[in-house]
Amino acid sequence: MKFIHLADLHIGKTVKDFSMIDDQKYILDQVVETVKRENIDAVLISGDVYDRTVPPESAVHLFDDFIFNLSQIPTKVFVISGNHDSDERLNFGSRIFADKEIFFCTKYDGKLYKRTFKDEYGPVNFYLLPFVKASQVRHFHPEEQIDNYDQAVRTIIKNSDINPEERNIILSHQFVAGKTGVISLGGSESLATASVGLVEQIGYDCFDDFDYVALGHIHKAQRVGRDEVRYAGAPLKYHSDEVNDDKSMPIITLNKKGDLNIELRQLKPLHDMRRIKGTLKQLLAPENVQNPEDYIFVTLTDNDPVNDAMNIIRQTYPNTMQIRYENDHTKEIAMVDPSKLAEMRSFPELISDFYRQMYQTDISDEEMAIMNKIAGKVGIVNEAD
Repeated sequence: MKFIHLADLHIGKTVKDFSMIDDQKYILDQVVETVKRENIDAVLISGDVYDRTVPPESAVHLFDDFIFNLSQIPTKVFVISGNHDSDERLNFGSRIFADKEIFFCTKYDGKLYKRTFKDEYGPVNFYLLPFVKASQVRHFHPEEQIDNYDQAVRTIIKNSDINPEERNIILSHQFVAGKTGVISLGGSESLATASVGLVEQIGYDCFDDFDYVALGHIHKAQRVGRDEVRYAGAPLKYHSDEVNDDKSMPIITLNKKGDLNIELRQLKPLHDMRRIKGTLKQLLAPENVQNPEDYIFVTLTDNDPVNDAMNIIRQTYPNTMQIRYENDHTKEIAMVDPSKLAEMRSFPELISDFYRQMYQTDISDEEMAIMNKIAGKVGIVNEAD
């Protein structure tokens, strides 16, 4: 049996006000073509299908097209919900989809969702565990001590009658960590970044009875504890911290028990995401301009502010997402103790610098007067000054 592991699609996501919908379609089309070309038996989607609980219409249409295209091949599809998904919305029509071997599990109902299929080596059990909180599991197992997420997931698995002699696959959308507890974050995991702690951390060893663990929740692709416990990672770069990440999808070939192969297939984006750095003149020089349609995060090293920098740069790099400055002045500021900064400079100087950093232009006299008036009212400066 051969299957693809996907996760954290975040369909409908915007990055710095740029819609990712065309980029997401480009990636999902690659998945469909791979399934056709390589006779993939199943596609596993481990949560965060959508970027928010009420996805835009374009996102729903794109996912609908993706699932329909997979159903026409045909191939089995397994989908769980993540913390960004709406359980009810994602579950809509799931009983009808099951007739097409498209299986959704969006809410834990006291029993670990299971579907079994056979190949030449015998049964393969697919278990679907959507994003769960400890409180949800306590509701169904009040007799168990469940104080954190690790205990919650162990309770679910313990009560699921899993046969370790058979081949078992599980999809899970949780924060799973290895023995060190260290996981490499991508940068765009809004909830994961905020909630990485002992309460939500789950030990990878609770999945010891599974031949492959298809994880979602963390956007950087990586193994956890052993090769077969794996985050697929988000299929696209959604944050400037991810510019150096290699985006891929695991393709798993499952033979007899104990014989499993994992291939990481690189995904080609419609637009790459990059950082570029230099003076405005350097960045716009024709010999330095490469792949200008990429999503670009710019660091300008000009010592003098560049008026209307964003519009100037976007004439060459239309998908510029952000501009920041790194020059002698910013290095000076970085070396200053922030607690002493206000003592060293006047209020107008601080406001002028902040305004220039934010808008790449100088604050007007009228705007400065308004700022002084507000500062006087709240007691930051003496209104008589």
